[in-house]
Amino acid sequence: MEEEEATHNQYPEETSEVRFAINTYNDIFSDFDPRPLAQRGLSEDFLSEAKRAAIVKEAEKIDFIFMIPKKERNLREEGRIESRLREYFRKHLGILQKEKNKVLKQGIIFTIIGIIMMLFATFLFFKFKNATFIASFFTLLLEPASWFLFWEGLDLVIFESRKANSNLQFHEKMAKARIRFSSV
Repeated sequence: MEEEEATHNQYPEETSEVRFAINTYNDIFSDFDPRPLAQRGLSEDFLSEAKRAAIVKEAEKIDFIFMIPKKERNLREEGRIESRLREYFRKHLGILQKEKNKVLKQGIIFTIIGIIMMLFATFLFFKFKNATFIASFFTLLLEPASWFLFWEGLDLVIFESRKANSNLQFHEKMAKARIRFSSV
């Protein structure tokens, strides 16, 4: 698959082109999936190359153009492929957004629980001044647990949620992309 870039001025917003040269429509799909094109899984090679090409584009809109030999073209199949690609990227965009939201929610919960445990440990420390064995034990137990939950929660919110951003950006761009086929 090859990639070329050009900017189109057909749209009011900036648009970028990504071109892929394919020999057959099967180049887009997994060789291991025997289902019809409208249901087949996408090729890992295609997804990797598409991500590499799309993620570097600054434009919000992408024209994704598959260049295929004229004798291999089939307009009916192209419609099915376009629908399959849109369905795939929209579905995975939703999944990735849910996963990111879940990580953020979990991080916020961990952080809040950590703070509550810190407050409780502080209360025990000042109320009982380690006068009893039980108060000392719970103060010692709560202190590291509260710090762990606090920092783990912040790690999830700040760092783990950001890891999903490049995949989210890619799937968002592809879900909005205009998919076309062109004869070579």
